Amino acid sequence: MPVCRSCEDEVDELVSTKAEGQRIKVCEDCAERLLEEAEIAEMSESVMQGMMGYKGRR
Repeated sequence: MPVCRSCEDEVDELVSTKAEGQRIKVCEDCAERLLEEAEIAEMSESVMQGMMGYKGRR
């Protein structure tokens, strides 16, 4: 059985997702969690740039 690289549990199927600039194979639950974390990080970066008055491109 395949093993998730994030939670290290045995799962039926792995999903390939991009995290921290690398493609990794994780279970569906971990893939959803990684996606949510990436969205939160992007939103917080946007807020910080707004507070600092940054007008450039990301």
